[in-house]
Amino acid sequence: MNSVKIMLRGALTIIMLATGLGAATVSLAQEADQAPAEPLSEECKAFAADLNADVGDIMRAGCKPTVGQMSALMDNPLGNVAMLFTQVDWMVKKEPISGREDMQINYMGIAQFPKKLNDNWNLINRVIWNVGSVPLDLDNDSGFGSSPGDGSILPPPDGFPPGANPPLPIDLFRGRTTGFGDMMYVALFSPSGTKKIGEGNFTWGAGFDVGLPTASEDILGSGKWTAGPSGLAVYMGPKWKVGGLVTHFKDFASRDSARADVNLTNLQYFLFYSLNETTAIGMAPNIICNWEQASDNKCTVPIGLGFVTTANIGKVPFRFGAEFHYSIVTPDDSLFTKWNFRFYVIPAAPSALFKWMN
Repeated sequence: MNSVKIMLRGALTIIMLATGLGAATVSLAQEADQAPAEPLSEECKAFAADLNADVGDIMRAGCKPTVGQMSALMDNPLGNVAMLFTQVDWMVKKEPISGREDMQINYMGIAQFPKKLNDNWNLINRVIWNVGSVPLDLDNDSGFGSSPGDGSILPPPDGFPPGANPPLPIDLFRGRTTGFGDMMYVALFSPSGTKKIGEGNFTWGAGFDVGLPTASEDILGSGKWTAGPSGLAVYMGPKWKVGGLVTHFKDFASRDSARADVNLTNLQYFLFYSLNETTAIGMAPNIICNWEQASDNKCTVPIGLGFVTTANIGKVPFRFGAEFHYSIVTPDDSLFTKWNFRFYVIPAAPSALFKWMN
């Protein structure tokens, strides 16, 4: 576990420095140690009273957004805000033939930052990396791997041991492999504005994803270069936030021709109910469908419940969340996630702080 902690800290430091988000959050935090703020002007008071005020307009007027306004901005996954997702999943994996269970741990980091293309369109960039610890320690020719997107364990193409289809009822959970996984880039082109629907707003984005075979161990990656379409849609009402992000991964080149083909869809759907300006309950699990799987049940479908809240540390807004997920639909011939506990921390900064984003 010490190696996991070291890699998590290193990856977090590197990405914060690389994106400039770290420098921005440090700069904002340092302001907290300065002299007490001056009384708000009438214009700033008016902005503070409007939860849905444009954060860019607030900052251009020399005012500062409230924590509620930043929370509302972070509710929009296509909004004008740079965010650094730091997410850890503790997954109980089950092998359906033997019935054995063991723990898989996956750290996922996502650096998300928008780029204004023109008055009508933005480009939302997401750089994703994984550090995983799987309960398997197998030879490189075993054929096992991990999926793009969430690090789920992928079965070998011809069963395990190779050629045994269905696989033999043997104990797969032995040893442990820890290291860096595959990286991904997701680009979403999104309209600058939102569409009013009832009392809420609707927005969407569409684009593509690219997966890179960067895993430090074969079992921690797919061994493939992948690409596919991506899309996101979200409705943000006064109380309900509903939507989903879908990414599809299809291999187009291989670092190892013996590895299984990749043809996988990851749908992260989210459903949250706001208790107040900064806190909500709901869920955001990932539905994983492996179309190369031999089973009639190609998808793992979880449901869950959790909470999310936003608070300032110094003057930097942070989002904290925790969720439990349970899979109600699972494959019947390969490893699957039975339970999952997810914890995440997301520092954020308005894109108005970064000239190059505008």
